[in-house]
Amino acid sequence: MADTSTTTDEYTGVISVDSSKASFRNRLGQFSSRYAVVGVWIALAGLYAALIPQTFLTQGTFRTIFGSQQNQALIFLTAALLCTIIVGEFVDMSVASNFGLAAVTVSVLNVNHDWNVWIASVVAIVVATVVGVVNAYLIVKLGVNTIVVTLGMGTFLLGVGLWATNMTTVFGLPKDFSQITLFTVFGLPVGFFYGLLLMLIFAYILRFTPLGRNMRFVGENREVSRLAGVRVTRIRFGAFVMAGLIAGIGGVLAAAGTGGFDAGVSQMYLLPIFAATFLGSAVLQPGRFNPLGTLIAIFFLSTGVLGLQILGAQGWVQQVFYGGVLVIAVTISTILGRRSR
Repeated sequence: MADTSTTTDEYTGVISVDSSKASFRNRLGQFSSRYAVVGVWIALAGLYAALIPQTFLTQGTFRTIFGSQQNQALIFLTAALLCTIIVGEFVDMSVASNFGLAAVTVSVLNVNHDWNVWIASVVAIVVATVVGVVNAYLIVKLGVNTIVVTLGMGTFLLGVGLWATNMTTVFGLPKDFSQITLFTVFGLPVGFFYGLLLMLIFAYILRFTPLGRNMRFVGENREVSRLAGVRVTRIRFGAFVMAGLIAGIGGVLAAAGTGGFDAGVSQMYLLPIFAATFLGSAVLQPGRFNPLGTLIAIFFLSTGVLGLQILGAQGWVQQVFYGGVLVIAVTISTILGRRSR
């Protein structure tokens, strides 16, 4: 059956094409491209629910997927990465180490040096923000390659964190301090709502403010943005600074939730950060990095890994799952990006 039909005007002889069916198919295609990952997520959860209902369909599973400390950390880390990746800086390899340095700083200053925990938290966030400023200066002002700077900075910060903790895990933060992220609201830790609020604000800025539109513009074509009067240097510089600030806040919350931190743990976040960020570019806004799509991707990855672990898969399944999703997500992002252009 044809997707279009034609009619001829009896006075003008002009042939018009009825494209309603074609338009419907286009809308259906757009809908499926936006929400395909959501559909797969629902189907995956349904599969696990059918195979292991006694263990998967529980409140504990729900809390693990949406309220785990790892996912709270991933939300802040992916938000930090999105700050730079949206303005065209591929890719910031230092966000995980900067996050870890902030968590280590508040832990060491409070536990080992008896600083007030709130003062230590402020110092930790300032340190992470300064790292963002240094990255911005080297990359934006001096023009050094982004990957070289951030990879070197990430390795440097990891070394500093290991030195500061003497390569041990520092625990002992005050229990009342942990309530800033563990306090329960509607059955979930309040840290979940911090992350949700962060992503909603980020999405609002990108969609409805001149700053967000300029960030997109810079990421798509830096030279054209400059000719159009956009302050490209300021936006790029600010993106790295905000990435450091967000990573610092996330690191402090992570330390509060666990009562301390191990500097080496931060490197475990690198693979899921990139997997979630690139997979998120295939959700809601296909071909474009976006906060809400990334948020959905984080929960999708968490559901997949948790279900496999409940089914009896070994610890290596997490790396296999994240690595496989990263390859697929980058491929999909590349294809969708070409189509959108």
